[in-house]
Amino acid sequence: MTIHILMPALSPTMEVGTLAKWMVKEGDIVEAGDLLAEIETDKAIMEFEAVDEGKIIALIANEGQTNIPVNSVIATISSELSNTTQNKDSQEPKDSTYSNVEDQKITKDPPSETKQTPSAEQQSRIFSTPLARRIAIENNIDLTKIKGSGPRGRIIKADLNISMNENSQNIQNKKEMSQVERLDKRNISEHYLDRKSKNIEIDSMRKTIISRLTESKQNIPHYYLRRDIRVDSLLSLRSQMNKGLIDKQIKLSINDFIIKACANALQEVPECNIIWNDNNIIQFEASDIAVAVAIDGGLITPVLYDLEKKSLVDISIEMKSLAKRARLKQLKPNEYQGGSFSISSLGMMGIKNFDAVINPPHGSILAVGASHKQPYFGKDGTISSQEVISVTLSADHRMIDGAIGAKFLEKISHNIENPGIMLV
Repeated sequence: MTIHILMPALSPTMEVGTLAKWMVKEGDIVEAGDLLAEIETDKAIMEFEAVDEGKIIALIANEGQTNIPVNSVIATISSELSNTTQNKDSQEPKDSTYSNVEDQKITKDPPSETKQTPSAEQQSRIFSTPLARRIAIENNIDLTKIKGSGPRGRIIKADLNISMNENSQNIQNKKEMSQVERLDKRNISEHYLDRKSKNIEIDSMRKTIISRLTESKQNIPHYYLRRDIRVDSLLSLRSQMNKGLIDKQIKLSINDFIIKACANALQEVPECNIIWNDNNIIQFEASDIAVAVAIDGGLITPVLYDLEKKSLVDISIEMKSLAKRARLKQLKPNEYQGGSFSISSLGMMGIKNFDAVINPPHGSILAVGASHKQPYFGKDGTISSQEVISVTLSADHRMIDGAIGAKFLEKISHNIENPGIMLV
């Protein structure tokens, strides 16, 4: 019996995959659990194991082949190990999917009835001038559809001129629309034939980003809350802690403090520790946060779990490990799926502030900009220089009302401005 090996769906968002490498060759005998191939998904490169035992008949997908649809056949295995001389073609099962289909007869629609212009006798019954009737006959105009402007509603020559001008304009508009449609249907690259360029293939990761973020902006009613947060105390505490961690070769980042601040805030405002589930909203107890990491060709959001229980040092070590393996495409699905809240930072690239797109099904995402000096007016009227970061909370209004979102952002701000409380 021939068994078809199908391209597996190795993540919920995977629609196509890349056959990165075959670990077997035709004629090999495999058992359940043996490694067959390495599959590159939109997020990582993962190992694919055999489920059945048998002999490899054919490797249908080639190494490096991209955009292979999920559930399409990539190889075939024969379970009849004793018979090694069977013809490969004869072993392939008949699949009704590929059976011949009889051509269907196409019945043409009957020709529509040609609209006849009323005869002179018919038009003479309409209240119109003789000149108007003659012009109507010469130009195929139906006087029954013309509203007269002459005495007692009589149709006059001017009425026909208006009608003919309107028809002419409609014809011209249709021609112009037809030309625009033809231009739209042309390959857009045809407009740039005289410019030097290169084609960049849209890989599976970029397709996933396109799909998810388009869905997010179209279906999620975003609203944005912005705030400047003072980080002088955080920078001072970070410097002191990093001096004490030199021997352990651990260096805390500003991002580590922000992750912890958000984790604590999710505990303080549990109404924001939620995801959208179409028919209901799911609220969580633990603070599980996804942090955006830029990688070649796109980005990925590794998830840190149970952050309310972890120290800043634990967060720093785990985040660095996840980011490193993310860039090598070595993350497992459970390491980049989940969470209820996301953090995206462009501060290291000098971006002062920006608005991030919510990562479905999360309820919100925090965009973090670069720290910068800014004048600060004290309560006593004195002016000092303060180091601040600009943040924007993007929230899903279906789940998080504005007042709740504002409370959540205030808690995040309080934790960052008072970093000592995150050491407890």
